[in-house]
Amino acid sequence: MAPTIMMRPIKKDWQRQSQSESEDDDMVGKKDLLPLVMSQVGQHFVPLVITMVGLPARGKTILAYKIQQYLNWTNHKAKVFSVSSYRRKHIELYSSHDLFRKENSEAAEIRQLSAQEAQDDATKWLQDGGDVAILDGTHITQARRQTVYDHFAKVMGYKVLFIECVCDDEMLIEHNVKEVMQFSKDYRNMSSEKALDDFHHKIEHYMEQHEPMKPKSDGYSYIKYLNAGESLTVCRLNSPMQSEVLAFVSNFKPLAKTFYFSRHGESENNVLGRIGGDAELSVRGRTYAAALARYFNNENRLEGLRVWTSELKRTHQTAQGIKAPIEPVPFLNELYAGVCEGLSYEEMQCKFPQEFAWRDQDKLQYRYPWGESYIDIMTRLKPVLLELEGDIDNLLIISHQAVLRCLLGYFLNKKHEELPYINVPLHTIIKLTLSGYKCKMEVIKLNIECVDTYRMQPKNCSVNRSTDDALLTVPAHFENLSLWNHAPIVQL
Repeated sequence: MAPTIMMRPIKKDWQRQSQSESEDDDMVGKKDLLPLVMSQVGQHFVPLVITMVGLPARGKTILAYKIQQYLNWTNHKAKVFSVSSYRRKHIELYSSHDLFRKENSEAAEIRQLSAQEAQDDATKWLQDGGDVAILDGTHITQARRQTVYDHFAKVMGYKVLFIECVCDDEMLIEHNVKEVMQFSKDYRNMSSEKALDDFHHKIEHYMEQHEPMKPKSDGYSYIKYLNAGESLTVCRLNSPMQSEVLAFVSNFKPLAKTFYFSRHGESENNVLGRIGGDAELSVRGRTYAAALARYFNNENRLEGLRVWTSELKRTHQTAQGIKAPIEPVPFLNELYAGVCEGLSYEEMQCKFPQEFAWRDQDKLQYRYPWGESYIDIMTRLKPVLLELEGDIDNLLIISHQAVLRCLLGYFLNKKHEELPYINVPLHTIIKLTLSGYKCKMEVIKLNIECVDTYRMQPKNCSVNRSTDDALLTVPAHFENLSLWNHAPIVQL
């Protein structure tokens, strides 16, 4: 079944190339795939420098790294340059808040040097092909902000966007302080009481020097991020990239949250080794659906649990016993295999051996004829990711192998080329716990037997390979469903 929302199929020359033109096919498959990704990059014409502004414990670092994560996911090259990391190179062992006193001129010189080093490295990185540099620091004085703007905007000709994180919610500030205590390298060797006292003094020193931004008179491109996204103020955004950053920032809520991911139960097509389609669950798949419902319906079940599924039958059948609101989301549909929908790998090798080889050469960017690629899935998942980065919590997503690989890859900061080979087995719950920009993964295997659908990349990806080489890593499957033609083991 084709996804409800799909990019318009593009017939590429490499997809329709004759089988006889195979002498240089290995290179053709890789070379001509590149425009699929590259066409989505470089749309902002000049690099962008995002400068974080605000007092300590206002959420700057979390927001900086989450922006980096999202922009890298959307095929932009983004990198955070943390001023405090440069400061630690000059002062390896942090001793006390005296380092931040206004009258401590020696320490002020070190902090100034650290900010300059971050600025210099960001400049070099952008000159070497980066798209977005994110300066993570306080930048609390107008003079420091003007220095950043003059260098990047006036000297280098780059776009500059200031994001000021402001917080007047005392409970939120205390929460942020606790996160700093947990993750900051400065306080690893301090007792919790001493660290907390020291950090509050550090904030006081910064408040003495703090000069809030004045967006109407400063003349900068500017986003004010108040109380972890409670409200935003926006001024003078002037590029598509800045608008893309705004789209993320306006959705992002830095809350602790828990997500659960599961593939549908084993389907009849899984049993037969066929890709795609809209098959029913096998008997073992229905057994898993019952076990999944028991897991989430127990007496300690999650408060406010919601369930998202794709539009395909096998995810609906997997979710139907769970006592929670269930919402079908078309963006979660499985990768559409075009003319190869419903084929086994053996049949694909027999009918389309060249396509099968091209897919193995670059599984990330390969697009099935009249179908989709992993890049297409990443594109249609952007609204889902923005929703997940908001204030949603206790969510179970029941979807498909390729889609879950992309979602998990985002939160686990996987490289794009790793996505098609993330192992997401059937009959398994994957739990992600997010806190700030940290992510913890737990794997919960429900003891329901099923086929293994994981296929490693074969060593021989040439279009001239033998059938045996092409099928070497194809997982075992059954030839028919005769073993499952009886009543379900467990009734839902």
